[in-house]
Amino acid sequence: MNKEELLKQVRDLKELKVMAEELQAEITTIEDSIKAEMTAQNVTELQIDIFKIRWTPVISNKFDTSAFKKIYSDLYNQFTRKYETKRFSIV
Repeated sequence: MNKEELLKQVRDLKELKVMAEELQAEITTIEDSIKAEMTAQNVTELQIDIFKIRWTPVISNKFDTSAFKKIYSDLYNQFTRKYETKRFSIV
């Protein structure tokens, strides 16, 4: 791939990422609007035509790594492993 082709790909990628951000913002706006309506109706489930919309609480248990590390730092270090990954970015 020559420089011009690579440059075109980078520009295309940057443009697509901007479009994706704009789409995500629009998606979030519409979701928030639907959630506001469900809140106003005081429901967690709606049937609209063929669509069933649910907005329900989900409870999950998560391990508090920071608190554990504070109290049991030696034990935390014994069970901590390092992982290497590659980060792709264009600035």
